[in-house]
Amino acid sequence: MSPDAPGRDPRYADLIADSYLMHIGEELVPGGLRGTGAASWLYDASAPLLAHDAAADPLFVYANRKAQALFGYEWDEFVGLPSRLSAGEQDRESRRAFLESVRRQGYADNYRGPRVTRDGRRFWIENATVWNLVGPDGAPAGQAAMILRWSTGRATAASAY
Repeated sequence: MSPDAPGRDPRYADLIADSYLMHIGEELVPGGLRGTGAASWLYDASAPLLAHDAAADPLFVYANRKAQALFGYEWDEFVGLPSRLSAGEQDRESRRAFLESVRRQGYADNYRGPRVTRDGRRFWIENATVWNLVGPDGAPAGQAAMILRWSTGRATAASAY
């Protein structure tokens, strides 16, 4: 990925979109966009989109602009962050159990769970779809999440996705 275009890796965008299609049975990116077009569309999408790798303690490897704004991190802070830190300490075990169920089932939709911003403010993600990422060789490549609604306690927002 070029440093001047974080989040716009065409191969990674295709991995996210292809895995979504495989598990959900629908196109994630409109109009059959692939490569650079898909990468730009996903990075600028109105729905927060995040992904972590397949490590035992997964690290974030992707966060589009909307996810960066929601969680309060810049790209360079988000990528490489242990994904468990997106939930408060009291919520990490339930998050871990949920992600393990997704790993076994392939995907889950309508997920709702508490999360925390970079500065520790708690909020809820709602109506989220989480799916396994599968590499071209069929090997697990992590998981992705698209958040269609979120609430901070003061306000609720929804994407136009």
